[in-house]
Amino acid sequence: MSLDYILTQKRLTLLLKGDFLSYDDIQAKNKLFQEIKKHHPTRIDIKAQDLGKWDSSLVIILFELQKLALKKDISFQTDTLPQGLKKLLELAFAVHPKTTTQNDPHITFLEKIGSLAYDFYNICKRGLNFIHKALKSIKRFIVGTAIMRRIDLWFALEDAGPKAIGIVSLISFMVGLILAFVGAIQLKSFGAQIYVASLVSIGMTRIMGAIMTGIIMAGRTGASYAATIGTMQVNEELDALKTMGVSRTDFLVLPRILALTLTMPLLTMLSDFMGILGGATVGVFMLDISPQEYWKYSVDAFNLTNFFVGLFHGLVFGWVIALCGCYYGIHAGRNADSVGIATTKAVVSAIVWMIVMTGIITWICEVIGI
Repeated sequence: MSLDYILTQKRLTLLLKGDFLSYDDIQAKNKLFQEIKKHHPTRIDIKAQDLGKWDSSLVIILFELQKLALKKDISFQTDTLPQGLKKLLELAFAVHPKTTTQNDPHITFLEKIGSLAYDFYNICKRGLNFIHKALKSIKRFIVGTAIMRRIDLWFALEDAGPKAIGIVSLISFMVGLILAFVGAIQLKSFGAQIYVASLVSIGMTRIMGAIMTGIIMAGRTGASYAATIGTMQVNEELDALKTMGVSRTDFLVLPRILALTLTMPLLTMLSDFMGILGGATVGVFMLDISPQEYWKYSVDAFNLTNFFVGLFHGLVFGWVIALCGCYYGIHAGRNADSVGIATTKAVVSAIVWMIVMTGIITWICEVIGI
């Protein structure tokens, strides 16, 4: 094992002889590099006909030698090296191609519109396909063939029901207070503050109770659905379900839809009651309305039609929240940032679609005279 060389006027010939295993002759290596820097040859030839076994220590020496040759603009010849050694040196000096995407400056306005329309079409198609799968899953549940564990349904019911009572009660109570305050400002000028009871009762039972419950559940439960299923996507648990032939819609989406379908109307009723109680607090303690009078006007204003319209809103909102949360969770990316984005999209989309559905239901009720 020796690192010998022959130096002529313009050429250095490196002679590799014997086995280069764990080569550690630093002095010989340094002397070689000093000779190259001192005499500035124009060519370096490697003679490896007598080379035996070798390891990474020889690769490092040749790498540094070729690096110096490139720096000094010296021709470096490796024709006699073993094929494996030559490939390692080529890989060491290989430059990874940079994949750059450049915007085509010649894209016309109509092409941009077409691209946006096509993307919108794909989004709508994927969303409708997900809703179709959810409806088929519910059909399988009705006929008793859905692949769903009862324990998952109970856990979803507990999360969407009893654990949400506190926050729904508090927010609804505060909304009732605000409605009473806002109504009292105008009604006081007419001496009709007694009708605050009617205002709060109608407003909460008709729409406000359902909307506030929906917003709370979208931020609380819808976000939880998206984050949970999105994390399963990151951990490849969804792929495992698909590999085992288990329907992801049955196993993950169905129990969450059923949970919100059952709990949203009940939470809406709770929200109605707490809102009316909040309005009563303002009416009795700040507007000097007697409890008996406030109760009387609240009961007179209460209408079963308004009450059932509010419950129907809550039922629809439950579907919207569950579908948005599960949809963005299943279609999340495979990293932590994608889970956060999916959670945000789930909450925003659920609130937007609740407002859209409110407009549609209100228009239908107006047309049929409800």
